[in-house]
Amino acid sequence: MLEAQAHHELKALLRREGRGAHDGWPHQLSLCRLVARSLRRGDRTLVRLTPGSDPGWLLGLLVPLALGETPVVLVLSQGLKQRLLQVELARLGRAGLSLPCYEGEDPGNTKVWLLSVPELVSAWRGDRLKGRQLVIPEAEQLDARLRASLALRLDAADWERLARAHPALRTGLGELYSRLSRQVMAHPGGSRRPLLLSPEDEAPLRQLLGLLHPLPEPWATWRSSGGDAWVSWTEQEPTRAEQAPSVEGLPPAERLLQWSLHRQPLEPLRVLEGLMDGQGAVVVAELASTMGQLGLPGGPALGLEPDVVVDLGAEPLADPLPLYAPLRQPLPNSPRYGEHLLEQCRRLVLGQGGLTLVLLDDEGLRLSLASGLAAEFGSRVVHEHTAPESHGVVCARWSWWLTHQGRMPDPSQIVVALLPIASLDDPLTAAQVLALRREGRDWFRERLLPDGLTRLQLGVVGLRRQGGRLAVLDGRLRGRSWGRQVLRALEPWVNLSRLLPH
Repeated sequence: MLEAQAHHELKALLRREGRGAHDGWPHQLSLCRLVARSLRRGDRTLVRLTPGSDPGWLLGLLVPLALGETPVVLVLSQGLKQRLLQVELARLGRAGLSLPCYEGEDPGNTKVWLLSVPELVSAWRGDRLKGRQLVIPEAEQLDARLRASLALRLDAADWERLARAHPALRTGLGELYSRLSRQVMAHPGGSRRPLLLSPEDEAPLRQLLGLLHPLPEPWATWRSSGGDAWVSWTEQEPTRAEQAPSVEGLPPAERLLQWSLHRQPLEPLRVLEGLMDGQGAVVVAELASTMGQLGLPGGPALGLEPDVVVDLGAEPLADPLPLYAPLRQPLPNSPRYGEHLLEQCRRLVLGQGGLTLVLLDDEGLRLSLASGLAAEFGSRVVHEHTAPESHGVVCARWSWWLTHQGRMPDPSQIVVALLPIASLDDPLTAAQVLALRREGRDWFRERLLPDGLTRLQLGVVGLRRQGGRLAVLDGRLRGRSWGRQVLRALEPWVNLSRLLPH
């Protein structure tokens, strides 16, 4: 049976490398048997890992693929693909296991077809996935990666391309572009914030495109998308006159405004309905501690109704995380919140050696805080820099840190200035919340809070390795009822009632 054979081979491989079955990631053999069983039976299996799990778990996924005869599609991010090609294939080869991997459009009879998420969408649309089981690691990011692969963007060059394709309507296009430009400039949020477009805002453009045939890309794709399943917005930034769009009919002031139209699906797996149907699937996702233990529904959309769900979390942490989160902190909307952040961050940096990381997504607040800290600590303070000083201070967005933390030294201190709860200023988040509200659902506990907890757990992984300190300066942690769920997601931790020099 494949399960027994894969278990035996993986155990022998680890023994030859001088490792025990529980060295490194402790659930290698369990994952190996689960994947082998799913391949043999054609099941739809969901394996849930703790956020920040050791990437060594990939080996337990690959051994059954090497031994089995079932053709599979292996969907990997660029980072995990590099680990496969540069590390894991060599380990399998030394153990006498062969895992032929094909990259390209027509895999033929190759057992393992390596695809990125955009390539997966293209293969599905071309009906080329039949007869292959899906194996999708990092599935907690599948929704976002599918959305990015379907995203559309139109800039001034695309408007000019459309005008060249239909020169008789150049004047009308210029008037429409001018109308949208004035709407973008009048946006009260300023140039740093995107402007969400309602269906009424888009109606003139939609009607005009309905009259034009043929349409150049990406306009043809833009026209075929839209509706309640999609969200559209504009983004702007001032530009120099020589870089201004050349669409006719624009006043000179409006030509100094560079902006672009964006569109993404609210729920990519609904737009791609059927992507996960018709074949077995093994889905591995890192989800916050799990959602059920935290009293939370859902989590990220994974696109399948699993036959088997297994939690393979990390071993219980023995050392609690030192947590500094004073009572009665101001809320983020308080007028004195920026002053509070600067004062507390000064104390935290002075009281702790090593690298300090300050995380908050609000751009204006982040830049202001970085400037205030630089006035105090000089060049030690950097903004989103991957090579800080050993005792430096890095101010960054959560998304930046989660992307780059693997290439940076572990911090000795993380300061959470704002919890990673998505802002309704983001047009995609706002549209998703509106859709959930229309259905009478709890949009905060179903969408924003689970996503935020997963990002928080991923963000503090290096801190636990380093044995450092976590500070949460967001007053909502103690002042909101859901703050208790945040504290449960951080367990084990020990409260620091005051700061002591370290």
